[in-house]
Amino acid sequence: MKAIVYSQNGLPISDENALYDADVAKPQPGARDLLVKINAIAVNPVDTKVRKGAATEQPRILGWDAVGVVEAVGEAVRLFRPGDEVFYAGDISRAGSYAEYGLVDERIAGHKPRSLSDADAAALPLTSLTAWELLFDRFEVQADENAALLIVGAGGGVGSILTQLARKLTGLTIIGTASRPETEEWVQQQGAHHVINHHQPLAEQLRALGIDTVKYVASLTHTDSYYTQLIEVLAPQGKLALIDDPETLDAMPLKRKAISLHWELMFTRSLFETPDMQRQHEILQRISQLIDDGTLQTTAGEHLGSINAANLRKAHALIESGRARGKLVLSGF
Repeated sequence: MKAIVYSQNGLPISDENALYDADVAKPQPGARDLLVKINAIAVNPVDTKVRKGAATEQPRILGWDAVGVVEAVGEAVRLFRPGDEVFYAGDISRAGSYAEYGLVDERIAGHKPRSLSDADAAALPLTSLTAWELLFDRFEVQADENAALLIVGAGGGVGSILTQLARKLTGLTIIGTASRPETEEWVQQQGAHHVINHHQPLAEQLRALGIDTVKYVASLTHTDSYYTQLIEVLAPQGKLALIDDPETLDAMPLKRKAISLHWELMFTRSLFETPDMQRQHEILQRISQLIDDGTLQTTAGEHLGSINAANLRKAHALIESGRARGKLVLSGF
């Protein structure tokens, strides 16, 4: 089958060997696996981080967002059957979605939203799981809460769907950060009540909105750059969640305000096969329903064409530039 792989980590994305087209063996499903014929994918920052940082002894397939059709199932599969349209983010320890076929454990896959194209649906799994887990599993936000949530990096993939979820399913006041006019407009479209510039002092901008402190901060990018400011704007007994990779993070400054620190990694459940691993199936089923009833919308920002090495190198370059808005999607081989 066709696949796009890398063999040497750390190469600049301008190098044709950073990602290249290859032919690899078609995988065979294990007991709880779905064999999926992949129709569309999305590209995430984790794709670029793994390509740059993770050495590999053999060509590795990246990609952790996919939409496709179930071609075969393992003998223990109960949630799906051949012919089902599915979407999923997969397991970072397995081969990814930059390929014609992929395997995914049924417990972390969902039925694709019927109302979306394959490409628009591919924008959703990884970021929806991340945002849902952050909001409802880590923060444990209640639907009727009227506290304030600050989202740093609200224009990206996770920030976009997190903004929608918070606006549609909770009573939170949502303040998103953005630094460019087009991104600011995007964040407003996703449902933020206010948009402030993360290149300017956060506390001062919040006070101008009549907001002295916030109960929740979702720090989605450059946490180490904003950490002191985030502690300043968090209320006593507030909650800070992050998804990025600061080199170090000193928790001691959180003590005086008794701020709780929460890490969100949507791969944790599949990496450790936690007892509640199937919750990801349940979340994706709920996301699909919310899309089809019009509550949520796709966060696809740009369609970059068919799935091949050249287009994937463009996608990686755009993500590495820090100028991506919403999700980057590709479809068809």
